[in-house]
Amino acid sequence: MTHDAQPDPTAALEAELAALKADNARLRQLLDARNAPGELRHRQRNTFAMLRMLIRSSAEPAEDLETYVSHLEDRLDAVARVQAAIDIFGQVDLADLIGSELLAYTVHEGGQATLTGPAVRLRPAAAQTFVLAVHELTINAIEHGCLGQPSGSLEIRWSVEPEASGLPLTLIWKEAGCAGIAEPGRSGFGTEVLTETIRYELKAATTLAYEPDGLRCTIRFPLAERVGRVLEDLGPA
Repeated sequence: MTHDAQPDPTAALEAELAALKADNARLRQLLDARNAPGELRHRQRNTFAMLRMLIRSSAEPAEDLETYVSHLEDRLDAVARVQAAIDIFGQVDLADLIGSELLAYTVHEGGQATLTGPAVRLRPAAAQTFVLAVHELTINAIEHGCLGQPSGSLEIRWSVEPEASGLPLTLIWKEAGCAGIAEPGRSGFGTEVLTETIRYELKAATTLAYEPDGLRCTIRFPLAERVGRVLEDLGPA
């Protein structure tokens, strides 16, 4: 009796990383040949570092290769959407970033979800980090929270405090209509992104509250120059 060989997740991981390294080297050569500006080179290095982190981190909690590939592809798609959303000024609109991530899972603004906040532009590196937080919250809401319930709803609102030191941005992700949600028994990649990754990359503080009608996640980080800027006048009328 013969048994089919089972795919080796470690080998798949190494092959994927090797392919990305090769792509990165080719892209670097192309940028050098075309004398690309320093900002573009820096953005490319940040993107590759993000991809490498995703490949390694997605493998750790995966139960099997199929799950690993599925989760990794979803996260890579989220980063790709950010790359596609970079405007001619090299920035990403926060509302578009959130709306695009929800729309990727057929969640429409004005339907189950509402978005409210001033016009904020994030720099690409910050946007790539922040979209992972939005992605993990979205997937969790679909699988365990309000977006998996016909009567569920999601409110996302953000604000910037113009008079406070560091121009802090506060975003609140509030789910409703999903009574009985419980705090997970173990921490996965999503929790790591929300509590560790964005804390390190954006100096963000995250609070997760499992309220009677659904999850409330509050993310607060300084809108420093390297992170982004607000376009609207936030001062008193």
